[in-house]
Amino acid sequence: MIALLGNLSVDLLPGVPPRVGGGSYHGARALQRLRVPARIVARCAGDDRTALLPELVRLGTPVRYVGGSSTATFSFSYDGDRRTMSVEALGDAWLPGDLPELPPGGWAHIAPLSRHEFPVATVAALARRRRVSLDGQGLVRAPELGPLQLDANFDPEILRHIWVLKLADEEAAVLGDPTTLGVREVVVTHGSRGSTVYVGGRSEFIPAHAIAGDPTGAGDAFATSYIVGRNAGFAPAGAARRATAVVASLLCR
Repeated sequence: MIALLGNLSVDLLPGVPPRVGGGSYHGARALQRLRVPARIVARCAGDDRTALLPELVRLGTPVRYVGGSSTATFSFSYDGDRRTMSVEALGDAWLPGDLPELPPGGWAHIAPLSRHEFPVATVAALARRRRVSLDGQGLVRAPELGPLQLDANFDPEILRHIWVLKLADEEAAVLGDPTTLGVREVVVTHGSRGSTVYVGGRSEFIPAHAIAGDPTGAGDAFATSYIVGRNAGFAPAGAARRATAVVASLLCR
């Protein structure tokens, strides 16, 4: 069984009403397509629960809500694959005691929106019973309001507990050579150009094609789809190809 954990967010885009976002939501969109046994653990401020949670529940995967005191909020604008992003509010940090009981085995994908959300102790607690995948936002996004800032001021101890690390191009640029991170599998996504999988000191490029559509959450959907593929027995490159196809199907909707 796949477990997907992360804060929900309020996303603000030009010309449209505020909408639900966050890795737990966009990953759930992929799970709706893949129809595999999974559980989602999502968090936001109690005041925002009635606005955000139903949109997640409607996607069909069972959801466990963790009460919170704040909701991450972001404003976006796009120029093709290029995204400009500002942090309007930060979400809650997850402590080990915030984690619900989950069946042992399988994979857990952690979808942080900022570095402070999943500290080392929480990731280690998950890794005791599952293989853990982490979105690189949880390493390089500084927990500061204003224009999004990326840096490498994370605790490297967290890498010991990660099986798969998913990075966007801009996150990989901050961290440097993916083969030196000490993580078993690193997947770097290049937007509409595809992705590169790094395993065992080797790399393989997985091509993609540009598709007209709102790309918000595409990386989250890719990461979740990749873990579903790995859980099903796909090799890393095969899982990345399948994830590419799932994201393409979402963008075409």
